[in-house]
Amino acid sequence: MNMQALMQQAQKMQRDIMKKKEELNQKEFTGTSELVDVVVLGDKTIKSVKFKDVELSDDDKEVLEDMVVLAINDAMKKVDAETEKVMGPLGGSLNGLL
Repeated sequence: MNMQALMQQAQKMQRDIMKKKEELNQKEFTGTSELVDVVVLGDKTIKSVKFKDVELSDDDKEVLEDMVVLAINDAMKKVDAETEKVMGPLGGSLNGLL
């Protein structure tokens, strides 16, 4: 294989990776806990936090904070799983460049 063909193949692979990454960045992932739903985009930007229909006393504030953390972490795990699925073998070979 000549150098020009190799460069073209590398450029195509780079375009494909960037396209998949952009698609992934726009995808929404919902994390849930007992009291909270959190929507996170594929680039790990938090889009929304919604509290479920529950009345809370002041004593429940700490519990609510913990529930928000659990929901966000749940959504982030889903982002990571989808990234691994979409990027597959390409992501591992790039040593964290994405």
